[in-house]
Amino acid sequence: MPEFLNVITADQMVDLLGRFGRLSSQRIPLDASLDRFLFEDIITPEDLPERPRSTVDGYAVRAADTFGASDSIPAFLEVVAAVPMGVVPDAMILPGQAAQIPTGGFLPEGADAVVMVEYTNPAGSNAIEVIRPVTAKANVLDKGEDAKRSEILLLAGKSMRPQEIGFLAALGITEIRTYRQPQVAVISSGDEVVSIDRKPQLGQVRDANSHSLAALVRASGAEPISFEIAPDNAGMMGEMITSALSIADVVAISGGSSVGTRDLMVEAVADLPGVEILAHGVAIRPGKPTMLAHQNGKAIFGLPGHPVSALVVAQIFMAPFLRFLQGGKLEKGPLGSKTEAELATSISSTVGLEEFIRVRLDKTSGGTYFAYPVFGKSGMLSTMVKADGIIAIPMNSEGLSKGEKTQVARI
Repeated sequence: MPEFLNVITADQMVDLLGRFGRLSSQRIPLDASLDRFLFEDIITPEDLPERPRSTVDGYAVRAADTFGASDSIPAFLEVVAAVPMGVVPDAMILPGQAAQIPTGGFLPEGADAVVMVEYTNPAGSNAIEVIRPVTAKANVLDKGEDAKRSEILLLAGKSMRPQEIGFLAALGITEIRTYRQPQVAVISSGDEVVSIDRKPQLGQVRDANSHSLAALVRASGAEPISFEIAPDNAGMMGEMITSALSIADVVAISGGSSVGTRDLMVEAVADLPGVEILAHGVAIRPGKPTMLAHQNGKAIFGLPGHPVSALVVAQIFMAPFLRFLQGGKLEKGPLGSKTEAELATSISSTVGLEEFIRVRLDKTSGGTYFAYPVFGKSGMLSTMVKADGIIAIPMNSEGLSKGEKTQVARI
């Protein structure tokens, strides 16, 4: 078997991932929708507010009655009512009259503005002086101004944040239709890999990959399904992948892929019925031995065995893909927020490979960020723990120079 079957670039990998179909939808309670993606547009069921409301504590008035009011020449208005909170008032405001009103109170008929209480003075037991004029609709949230009935409120694909949840709650929406969360089978492989509750013997290592990858799956809004460690046997590995495909939307298997003449992972996947290997080898560092395949539209990720490489590849490709399956935008990861930083030292790179460098960020008193590369030997998990983010060096670049500005993806 050749070293790599089908080497592609990172951008080509993203293009391949974009050919997969998104998942189906499900109706879920509004309170369970945080970070979920809307499957369909949400149409406003009613006007919000349903009638004009005050946005301040003050007095509901006819704006024309306050024109020209000032400290020296105040407008005198008779207070004929006090608007109770949550009750539609039955009072009618006539010229020269006002009604006391709380924030959120419904405007009585005849009133078209609210004077803030700070701009009034008491003038006896049932009158006020207005010392600042208001215009029509001042300090008033008009009917349907926040949301108008039958209009599109939120577009399909919108990620639900606390503010969207609160908005829908205000409209009485209790359930919404979102994309289903992906089920991801996480498998580690290798005769040398043992579970984390065991003491490794000489030549063995604890299974870090399945735990870091499962955490990344959860952080991406998906649900991990953990499997037993697969042995270095193509037939047994294939049986485990088949079992995983029967219950999961995505399979992520780490280990068993290398630059050697025999690649157990590819061998196991290639022998499965109906499987097509889309890529075996991505021109990146770390993570060149990455594999992508599919069976009946379900993605199979073959990740490197090194914990650092496996996690970096998963951050770059698998996490964005999982968000894409549930309605998000597909783009090359990591998914974290971006911070512009100045390189504290030069970094060399290999032409022909897109390199992803772990960096530590240091913010100066002036607000400038400096990025310090976190170097370490292959497989050192401490480099990921010490890093605040990752920078990408383009595949046709020989590196980045000290002082150069770059985008750091937070991890």
